Amino acid sequence: MRQSGEKPPVMAKGFHRVAQVSQVLPGQAKVVRVADREIALCNVGGRFYAIANICTHDGGSLDQGELTGHVIECPRHGAQFNVKTGEVVRAPALVPLKTYEARVQGDDVEVGLEA
Repeated sequence: MRQSGEKPPVMAKGFHRVAQVSQVLPGQAKVVRVADREIALCNVGGRFYAIANICTHDGGSLDQGELTGHVIECPRHGAQFNVKTGEVVRAPALVPLKTYEARVQGDDVEVGLEA
């Protein structure tokens, strides 16, 4: 039981297995579903990043776009985003993407969601 004035405990991220390492090659993005979210899992030189799969400009599926280094381009109108931070690299998008923590556990890639 908490004492008056104590902060509630911080909830840990819940990690969900979404793919095997071999299913997303370097330079590729693959859409995965976690709970009710569609996430683009991006492999940049063997390091995995997870971003919201929907472009904030016009709703294009980012997993269908080109991944070059840390930048993914929306196939609809060419908006670009940094997959590490979600920040917009090139308009027409103005709103950054939601990012999620990705980690490798053995041969599995997991994505973390706030619990």
